[in-house]
Amino acid sequence: MARGFASNYRIVLLVVTVLAAFVGIGVRLVHLHVIDRERLVTFVDKVRRQIVIEPARRGDILDARGKFLATSRSLISLGVDPQLLRPEDEAKWGELANLLGMPPKELERIFRTKTRLVSPAAPTTPADEEELAIDLDSPGGTQPVERKIQWAKLSDSVDEGVYGQVMKLGVKGVYAPPRVYTRAYPSNELAAHVVGYVNREGVAVQGIERWADFYLRGQDGWRESEKDGKRQELAQFRVREIAPTRGYDVVLSIDSVIQHKVEAELVRIMSTFSPQKATIIVSDARTGFILAMANSPTFNLNAYGSIPPGELNRLRNVAVADILEPGSTFKIVAVSGALQEGLVSPGDTFDCTLERVEYRGRMRELPRDDHHFDHPLTVTEILSRSSNKGAAQLGMRLQEKRLYEYARAFGFGEYTGFPSIYPESPGLFAHYSKWSGSDITRVPMGHTVAATPLQIHFAMGVIASGGELLRPQVVREIRNEQGETLYRFGTTVRRRVISQATAKTVTTMLSRVTIPGEGTAPAAAIPGYDIAAKTGTTQKLINGQYSSQHHIASFVGFLPASRPEVVISVIVDDGRAPTGGVGYGGVVAVPGFKRIAEHLIQYLDIKPTSPTLGRPLFALEGVRP
Repeated sequence: MARGFASNYRIVLLVVTVLAAFVGIGVRLVHLHVIDRERLVTFVDKVRRQIVIEPARRGDILDARGKFLATSRSLISLGVDPQLLRPEDEAKWGELANLLGMPPKELERIFRTKTRLVSPAAPTTPADEEELAIDLDSPGGTQPVERKIQWAKLSDSVDEGVYGQVMKLGVKGVYAPPRVYTRAYPSNELAAHVVGYVNREGVAVQGIERWADFYLRGQDGWRESEKDGKRQELAQFRVREIAPTRGYDVVLSIDSVIQHKVEAELVRIMSTFSPQKATIIVSDARTGFILAMANSPTFNLNAYGSIPPGELNRLRNVAVADILEPGSTFKIVAVSGALQEGLVSPGDTFDCTLERVEYRGRMRELPRDDHHFDHPLTVTEILSRSSNKGAAQLGMRLQEKRLYEYARAFGFGEYTGFPSIYPESPGLFAHYSKWSGSDITRVPMGHTVAATPLQIHFAMGVIASGGELLRPQVVREIRNEQGETLYRFGTTVRRRVISQATAKTVTTMLSRVTIPGEGTAPAAAIPGYDIAAKTGTTQKLINGQYSSQHHIASFVGFLPASRPEVVISVIVDDGRAPTGGVGYGGVVAVPGFKRIAEHLIQYLDIKPTSPTLGRPLFALEGVRP
């Protein structure tokens, strides 16, 4: 074989190699385009397509008069893809500039600038909202390249109304990335424990925010489109778009004016008596709707995350979560039960100087009274003068089973049904079968019982409502975006506890509490108005023992007594009297009650009921004048 010619072997090897390569390519093409086509197409489609979530706007929380307690603010950043602009839309540019509040020439400059010089290493994402300034003389040896602009920012502070008008113009290429909503609380601390808050992750944590989350959160929208190799949305390839549905608004029974007054009073109480905490509740006596509910310490809803770890108890809604011994405010249970059962009448007398009395064949020691009484007390005086010995004897008339049943009927030992996801306590009230031998003398005065401030408040509400236990409510209405009422919450009666006649009789007894020389709270009297109320002072349990230095003081009542309109509770935990004495309910709770009552009289235009100073409108037979 002559030089310069390949051997047959080499030629065959070359041909076989080339043929093998072509066969391999063919097999691969068949595999890609036939065998594995569906999987690959699905993969490419999945990579190119994207689902963009459009967050729904959360509904607002409003007070009874339409004031915003919680709202959502959107951050809309409006931009343009100059590549998508159409010549026929140019006539709308001037109107668009006016809507955005920018000079028309500046808008035109942005629209006509379709490319920019960027460094090859510079990032290009939807966040590239402005043209990059490139230093052509910068070291590194890289030359800037020209790149198409797909996003140029027009404004980052477009509100909802303007955004809607911009979209109606229909300028192709002008769009906004998914907006972000932030929760805002215009009144900061006002009604913080009632309203609750939404955390940074968008989760409703407590209060009405969480309880009504189903109504408030709305329904997110979405759109399906494509993205390029740089993971930027190609707006022109949007194929499906579902608009988000705004959440419903929730209207509360809270009145911001009353709520503000209550919170201001709490500030006064905290600064004057230095208690550990305090709670004030105001409700409509006829419906059970809460007009104001506040605790101190409290917190700013807009800055919940700045609370120091050691002070997280400020987030607790003490009114429904914390328990305390109700003390003498509980005496309305024993008095009402004994009257309802016909065991006593208002004028029946009891010897309240006794140390012991016989009960079921055994001598029982009576609790100590804070004051000595030099004459037998009527049932009315037992209540108005707050005699522990007298209350114990009324409890013995009822006996354990009936006393327990009346206490439960008044709402002690069970959940109130208040609309709050934050853990509500049912209180502590043992079944009468588990009572000790002394409990029959201690329970009637509000000892060995633990209740929330809300339970105590609505137990007094039984007397104010004419004998019915109402469900405490704070949500009035659910409304849509147009302000139309979708659902209205009404008064809910949980049960009838006592008759109207018994409730009227107890009301008259309670109205003597504010009469000088007859009751424990003459300082609460307001000229021209009958006030039915009850003081309460109980020693706190410290290390398992009752302390003579630490007390919980309360004053709970309603007005006017003859036609109740509002129920007010003021409860102060461990307040100190300015003079250094015991922080009795008549000392630390009554002044706040009176100031709030005087405010409500003016604000709600409550008409006077009596020309005399706190004198009851109707008398009780057998009761001393």
